[in-house]
Amino acid sequence: MGRMHADEAHLDDELVLRLVAGQFPQWAGLGVSEIPSSGTVNAMYRLGDSLTVRLPRVAGGVSDIEKEFDWLPRLAPLLPVRIPTPVGLGKPAEGYPWPWSVQEWIEGSIAIAGAVQEPDELAEDLAAFVRAFRAIELPGAPAAYRGGPLELEDKETRAAIGQLEGWIDTRMALAAWESALAAAPAAVPCWVHGDLMPSNLLLADGRLAAVIDFATAGVGDPACDLIPAWNLLPADARPAYRAALDVDDDDWNRGRGRALSMALIQLPYYRETNKGIAANAQHVIDEVLADFGGLSPEYCV
Repeated sequence: MGRMHADEAHLDDELVLRLVAGQFPQWAGLGVSEIPSSGTVNAMYRLGDSLTVRLPRVAGGVSDIEKEFDWLPRLAPLLPVRIPTPVGLGKPAEGYPWPWSVQEWIEGSIAIAGAVQEPDELAEDLAAFVRAFRAIELPGAPAAYRGGPLELEDKETRAAIGQLEGWIDTRMALAAWESALAAAPAAVPCWVHGDLMPSNLLLADGRLAAVIDFATAGVGDPACDLIPAWNLLPADARPAYRAALDVDDDDWNRGRGRALSMALIQLPYYRETNKGIAANAQHVIDEVLADFGGLSPEYCV
């Protein structure tokens, strides 16, 4: 994958080999290869057969590394599927300026919107993960990256809608976004993953096997974890996901708005530099606008 950000660090196999050899000699000599991914903040490299190396691409990802190293071991016993297990915390070296981590490799295939084999079963798997996450009561929890009031995303979302004039139905996108803003706020914050994108969900035989990338996790609006309803699950599986999480109208509307906001911001930024993210963003926008248009009398056809 090419550079996505103006301030992105240079990363390649040789750098990762040198970093590992210099700080973790027990793994020196293991093969290294970049893991193809649509990840935008952190890069992943496979190390041997059983490990991965996770390195920030940009300075904004630096805090993710230490946050995950601290929290993942505490979260893992409380969740129904595998999550990454950190086994080493690397330091800046070899011209690379930031901390990095080594994690255990998790086997599985990346979820792909439009290619879900068992949608109702996957909806229940996702809901079980979200329910378990919401029930966590560990002290000292960080704030979720996107978990604050929806109004905090308003300026950037409206700017993205303006950038997409002629590309999407901006009038309907604005109406859907304003409908989400009008929904009642979350009654009680809770632990949320905050980034349940298909690329962060690993499947085995069509069922959820693992969830990765906990950089955005923390306490916030529970609607954050409704986004798979539009970024992955087909429309006819959404009711199963909603019912399994017992979601009221306000939470559902905010969840749809959060999925839309993320996609609107991603599409113009990554359209040329990250085809995977851009394709999913377009998919989400299409799904949200079809969903919203079917429910809003003004837009029914």
